[in-house]
Amino acid sequence: MMLKKTATLVLGLTLLLTACGKESVEGQNDDGITNVKVAFEIGSKPMTYLDENGQPAGYDIDVMKRVDEKLEAYSFEFVGTTSDDLLIGVEQGKFQAGVKNAFYTEERAKKYIYPKQFIGLSSAGLALKAEYEHIQSLADFATEGFTLAPIAANNAQYTVIAEHNHKNPDNPVKLEAGEEFGVDVVQWVNEGRVDGGVMIQGVFDKQVSDPNGPYHHLQGDVVYKEFAVIKTWPLFHKKQQALADAYDQALEDIAAAGELEELSQKHYGRNLFEVLDRVER
Repeated sequence: MMLKKTATLVLGLTLLLTACGKESVEGQNDDGITNVKVAFEIGSKPMTYLDENGQPAGYDIDVMKRVDEKLEAYSFEFVGTTSDDLLIGVEQGKFQAGVKNAFYTEERAKKYIYPKQFIGLSSAGLALKAEYEHIQSLADFATEGFTLAPIAANNAQYTVIAEHNHKNPDNPVKLEAGEEFGVDVVQWVNEGRVDGGVMIQGVFDKQVSDPNGPYHHLQGDVVYKEFAVIKTWPLFHKKQQALADAYDQALEDIAAAGELEELSQKHYGRNLFEVLDRVER
């Protein structure tokens, strides 16, 4: 009986040690390649979206695919989801990384790893009725006393406006925190519910300028006025420093080869890197 118990104990210890050994290489396949789940927001064309064939597409996706090609020790799997699920999933480790045209915020830096290399640039602006196209800046918008479409407090666009207000306490933009991550800005502006709303130029172009856009019929009635070009970043889970470092090495080579500029032109119809020397954020 004692011999049987000893054998059982040894077997249990062996299984435990084996399990611990497997945990150290969790996520690796039989070839020793680490599998990485990269979440992306499915409804943020042209940055991240599903194309007509249901495949991951967009500027951020194309950049991360190039990173994947350069990293022989990693294999990326792109998982489409919502913005909120992406943020929660990367924070909790459901996804090892996420891309969503993300801006930098101090609050997010406490939850995620921001790599050293930013992934791209994004034009941020105001969607306005054509009669207000004399507005050229946030300061102009604030001076007029105009109302802004609500922005969820966890949306980095909220942080951008809050930072502007902090720097301009005598002329702040009226900023309201919304309950949803984002509202339909073009519709709100067109209906007169607000005087303007913060939008990314790529999104505005796909909704309004594109002949196939849902609001193309409003072209000329609703206009876009850029107020800043902002760096965008991928987000990595806090325990994925090695992955973030590998991304940095790959991205540096990709940027040096001019590929980011080509992808910016491809997806945005504009090489945003031409104004990089004037980017403040």
